[in-house]
Amino acid sequence: MNILQINSSARVAGSHSTNLANQVSTRLREQHPNAEFTLRDLALTPQPGLDETALQALFTPAEQRNEAQAARVALDDALIAEVQAADVIVIGAPMYNFGISSQLKNWIDAISRAQVTFRYTANGPEGLLKGKKVYVVLTRGGLYRNTPNDTQMPYLKAFLGFLGMTDVEFIYAEGLAMGTEGEQRAISDAQAQIEAAFA
Repeated sequence: MNILQINSSARVAGSHSTNLANQVSTRLREQHPNAEFTLRDLALTPQPGLDETALQALFTPAEQRNEAQAARVALDDALIAEVQAADVIVIGAPMYNFGISSQLKNWIDAISRAQVTFRYTANGPEGLLKGKKVYVVLTRGGLYRNTPNDTQMPYLKAFLGFLGMTDVEFIYAEGLAMGTEGEQRAISDAQAQIEAAFA
């Protein structure tokens, strides 16, 4: 068993999504005490965004890349290798302005590579990261679940599915900015969902 945790909060400390993702990983490690565990904190080690320099590096054949281009591609290669090796992935995903964080988007762009994590076939796209279980902890200041304003869950479900990861469980902590009682209720509810997921 190989567990990969992705923290995508902009906060290094005090993040609800990170704290709850930690709890999911703790439960997994309790069930699988011999599991390998990898933590990728995108606040501590930010992944650079996809820009023209990165695209030029990616579309230059490996043997023709200069030193800077090779170094840039290697950053993405490291994230792809972590995902490929993982049996279970835990993602902490806070909602920022109705979407995911830029940290998480940069990770998504890094691991999305044609012929490596997905490919197009005569029958349409095929994800190449199959057979993995994914837990996504969604944290929000307000209440958005099952409303048109919840763009996070459909997007992440579609993206993960595109790469072949279809066994996805979403855990919600909502109302975190709605006063002390709302925050406590949101955390308690998320913790109950975590316990139910491992019952």
